[in-house]
Amino acid sequence: MTELIYEQPLNEKIRSYLRLEYLASQLHKSLTQDTQQHSFYPLFSLCELTDRCDYRSDVLKDIDRYIITLSKWLELPHVDQQQINEFISRLSAAKTPLQSPDRIGIHLKKDKFLSALRQRFGMPGACCNFDLPQLHHWLAKPWKERQLDLQCWVDQFQPLLTPIGLILELIRSTSDFTLTDAKAGFYQGNSSQTLSLIRVKIDTTQECYPTISGHRNRYAIHFVDFDHQRHTDKTIQFKLATCS
Repeated sequence: MTELIYEQPLNEKIRSYLRLEYLASQLHKSLTQDTQQHSFYPLFSLCELTDRCDYRSDVLKDIDRYIITLSKWLELPHVDQQQINEFISRLSAAKTPLQSPDRIGIHLKKDKFLSALRQRFGMPGACCNFDLPQLHHWLAKPWKERQLDLQCWVDQFQPLLTPIGLILELIRSTSDFTLTDAKAGFYQGNSSQTLSLIRVKIDTTQECYPTISGHRNRYAIHFVDFDHQRHTDKTIQFKLATCS
């Protein structure tokens, strides 16, 4: 049995966080295995996103908010104080690098090799050796050398990616998965709390996937038959987590 998790952000900030987390996971895969030129797509996507928006203000506010919330949880009975204190320490440690006056990823703009590649990478088939001879020279280097280069480039974004990973980990921990049925492939719910993330876990043998919509307190889930690409009329059993 293989279960897939689908996530739907319910506000623009969480949407941005999830995109950044996804790109971070792609880059970390590139650090452990040689993906050749494919490692540049997530790298340049991160450059593009951080060029458009400086996320530090939102992330710093979220760090402070979660530290205050977790500190209050310490006063509650029957809580795992060690785990809460560990999260507070990790959040506090992630805050300092984010307070640097330099814009995230700014030093990569000064890298002539990356700048030349970035200008071309948006073009279809632009990785040919006659388009980017410098890329083919770099790809011919030993993997260990290229791995060090990649690590150096990824480190430019870690002050932002590390706290975002912690924040999303905390958000996901606010709700456990519960077994639920979608009658005729549809499920609708609401919450007294403001929600930020809907998570759906479903077995791939059901041959369908969810499309999720919602905002703040209300959400709806439609299940789509993959083979026919249309809404299924079957009762679908799935696991649901509504995270605040």
